[in-house]
Amino acid sequence: MTGHLNCDLLVIGSGAGGLAAAVSAATLGLKVIVAEKTEVFGGTTAWSGGWMWLPRNPLAQRAGIIEDIEAPRTYLRHVLGNRYDEARVGAFLEAAPRMVAFFESRTAVQFTDGNRIADIYGDVPGAGTGGRSVIAAPYDGRGLGKMLKHLRLPLRETTFMGMTIQAGPDLSAFMNVTRSPKALVHVARRFSRHLIDLARYGRGLQLRNGLALVGRLLRSAADAGVDLRSSAPALRLLMADGVVRGAVLGSPDGDIEVRALRGVVLATGGFAHDDARRSALFPAPEAHQTLAVPSATGDVLRLGVAAGGSVDTSLAAAGAWCPVSRVPFPDGTFGTFPHIIERNKPGLIGVLANGQRFCNEGNGYHDYVEAMLRAVPKGEDVASWLICTRAFQRRYGLGIARPTPLPVGPYIRSGYLKTGRTIRALAEACGIDPAELEATIATFNRDASNGEDPAFGRGSTPYNRQSGDPAHRPNPCIAPLEHGPFYAVKVVPGSFGTFAGLKTDGSARVLNAAGAPIPGLYAAGTDMASVMGGYYPAGGINIGPAMTFGYIAGCRAAGAEP
Repeated sequence: MTGHLNCDLLVIGSGAGGLAAAVSAATLGLKVIVAEKTEVFGGTTAWSGGWMWLPRNPLAQRAGIIEDIEAPRTYLRHVLGNRYDEARVGAFLEAAPRMVAFFESRTAVQFTDGNRIADIYGDVPGAGTGGRSVIAAPYDGRGLGKMLKHLRLPLRETTFMGMTIQAGPDLSAFMNVTRSPKALVHVARRFSRHLIDLARYGRGLQLRNGLALVGRLLRSAADAGVDLRSSAPALRLLMADGVVRGAVLGSPDGDIEVRALRGVVLATGGFAHDDARRSALFPAPEAHQTLAVPSATGDVLRLGVAAGGSVDTSLAAAGAWCPVSRVPFPDGTFGTFPHIIERNKPGLIGVLANGQRFCNEGNGYHDYVEAMLRAVPKGEDVASWLICTRAFQRRYGLGIARPTPLPVGPYIRSGYLKTGRTIRALAEACGIDPAELEATIATFNRDASNGEDPAFGRGSTPYNRQSGDPAHRPNPCIAPLEHGPFYAVKVVPGSFGTFAGLKTDGSARVLNAAGAPIPGLYAAGTDMASVMGGYYPAGGINIGPAMTFGYIAGCRAAGAEP
């Protein structure tokens, strides 16, 4: 042992859950250390869209969207079914608005509302049509000072030359850059500033999405005196008399023993890259591609289990699923692209290798993968194809192949996109049953010409319609695929991260085999079993609870009521 440190609270991991715990506890007066395994802070949060599902949040209330706690409680009770945990759901719903108010009033974390974003299951009692989502306000990375070199870079596949683009008006401007002078001015300003930042700092500094949240949390942590340590993996927990007293951290100079008077928070991002656990818990693990950062290998879950905790494997799904495509880059590497935006735009369908549709393509990303996993016959390649016309691709994009004015040719030449002058030619290029695909599209087109989808009801929910094209009538989500050439991209099961984590109570305390809290041990983020029970009722149900239970853990450690 080469060193010893003392603190009140040790936080292991630097995503939303860990940093929320650290900032909360430090703001309330505790001496806090954050230990991050890698050289950079932010975890998978930094690669995320950054949205947070936080019902009854102050931003919605200021906008006049007032609802009783029973509405989101009823919604979750119906969606989660027998996996509804009254104590934990109640703790989340009670603390969520207080967490937002705490960070708004006492830290550098500020928010922007998503008051038009609907819950995914609009026909379920208690579903919201807006007011339950927030995102971190954009942040200028120059505010991080020397910490900037330790901020994780954004995910390559979801940026434009390293520039993050935020869903909402920002994304809309980029999508309409050739159609609106106002959009053109917005994009020109953003991109010119980005080029200046690249030349001066070697990276984009107009932080959006999850990066904005991480940047604001890091600024807040530094302001509150948090000791932020990178390249400091947790090697083992320190226990005495059944109480977690700290941990041993690795460092470039040797191991460091950290004694934590008030306990330890585990928040390292789950096990998305733990091959053994993934093989045991994920369906079709051989096909799966995750969007989680490579450091999410489940190390700290093993430490939690060694301390007496257990991983909850009874959830409806072990991970937060998302359809993804594999992107071949010119340097010979591959990337992973999440299909979030284009699936509910008018003029696209998803089919299996048998040429048949299998779901409402515009439903939640988790639901798309669940439907694909159910529909693919056993023993076959677990994949589907998103199919559209060239006109669709030029208008909305298809996967990483962006719309006009960016070129599509490189993605055709690399094989990422398959093309065909006719539906039959496209089917043959993809290995799809040609006759069945022709029949599927003929049937789809007949109904789509009237804006209808009797097979799957696309465009029938507020969530569908809000992610469609409001300028398209009569159904913002439906248009026929009539004129070639046609394009297709292959998508496979992916995930944003994991749901299966350590069993905890409503105070974010890790529970032992008897269901009692392990003194001094908390968990947040994806190291904690998802409060959503393995379901995906709304966008932002990963980071919203991560922030909230991180806040709860920080408050509890400080002896404060969250």
